[in-house]
Amino acid sequence: MSVPEAKFKINAKEGIVELEGTVTFVDKHLEKFEELFNSAIREAMGMGVEQGLSKQEEIYKKSLPLHTETKLSAMQTNNTRHSPSKQSLTLPPIPVDLKANEDKIGLREFYAQKKPSNHYEKAAVFAYYLSHFNKKTEIRYGELLSCYEEVDEKKPSVFDIVKNSIRYKGWLEPGYDKFATRLTISGENFVKFDLPPQKARWSNKTHATQLSLNR
Repeated sequence: MSVPEAKFKINAKEGIVELEGTVTFVDKHLEKFEELFNSAIREAMGMGVEQGLSKQEEIYKKSLPLHTETKLSAMQTNNTRHSPSKQSLTLPPIPVDLKANEDKIGLREFYAQKKPSNHYEKAAVFAYYLSHFNKKTEIRYGELLSCYEEVDEKKPSVFDIVKNSIRYKGWLEPGYDKFATRLTISGENFVKFDLPPQKARWSNKTHATQLSLNR
């Protein structure tokens, strides 16, 4: 008595499954083969996702400046020796004219007038200055860093400051360039009308009134 021939074929990449044999054979082994099919398909999908992520990472690296790509490579090397740590990108300051001249106020004087109290306010003040006095339609992250240096302030993670200002404050918006931003109308109004803080304005006004009475 010959044993009935049975065949099964799995093409996990295309999601094709073929099972051949008698009705009894198919009914008896279908559940077991189904588990194998699902496991193979999940494995193939996982491999596909990993390949896709690797490809995206390669494209992203090509779009970064040379010094940033070098830093990333060094960080990846360090991560193989130590426990995984959070990776961060760094950009160098970009030279920009921030000095006073006959046509504009200097950034230091403007900064002293506005008295920003945190990094979000500082970034808005810098963006306002560069937009209005330097006539820039977009402000590059490196130019914001130059502003911090000009006023002798500690530089923050400009990526986080811009991202959170866009998301939570609404004072900045994404620029056309990858590492650039633009001042929004809300940000312009904040710097123009709400800085320095009202308490400081009221204090200055009171002081001026007292001087007037003393005279």
